[in-house]
Amino acid sequence: MSRSLKYEVPGIDRRISPLDLGDKSWSEIFAGDVPHPNSLVLEIGFGRGEFLLELAAKNPTTAYVGVEVSFKRVLKMARKVGRAGLRNIRLIEARGEVMLREFFRSQEVSEIWINFSDPWPKDRHAHRRVVQPELVRDAADRLRPRGVLHIATDDVTYAEQIDSVLSGESKLQNDNLPEPWLADVPGRIPTGYELDWREKGRPLHFFSYSRRP
Repeated sequence: MSRSLKYEVPGIDRRISPLDLGDKSWSEIFAGDVPHPNSLVLEIGFGRGEFLLELAAKNPTTAYVGVEVSFKRVLKMARKVGRAGLRNIRLIEARGEVMLREFFRSQEVSEIWINFSDPWPKDRHAHRRVVQPELVRDAADRLRPRGVLHIATDDVTYAEQIDSVLSGESKLQNDNLPEPWLADVPGRIPTGYELDWREKGRPLHFFSYSRRP
């Protein structure tokens, strides 16, 4: 028998709606919790949330926005954030590429993370992959000078597409040159999916591209 979904959120519910944003700045959204954030970080597709939770716990003066299309995952993450008492996270149920394009201003984001998004391995589904030229172009615009776009995948075909898209964006530079990506990043916070893929021996690909100064 399946477990019932618990809707109550312990502590303060850190979920917000795009409608809550309106014309507000992110500083206003985080006011009272992160009065003077030293940076704004976005994770697109936080999945089970362990990566975002650890980042936010380690950096309480940084404002974190997590975007996920799944209502269930956003709800479960809100419960985890509430139990942890973290004040520097806001969670949004939405498409990441839409949020990036419509709710972030030019040069206001310090980091963008996309960890192990669905590779949609069939050719006819490739257009559904998150990493597309339009998203990367928007990411390059929203990043501060020297701000970083981090992307990870375990899928070889998707990695080749990501490499092609990233290397084609003139505002970004590859921080891993001469390699297109790294197979391991020492000190990186592992996601749950990353641990699963490592255990299964899947090849991992970590991209790091920064906005040119």
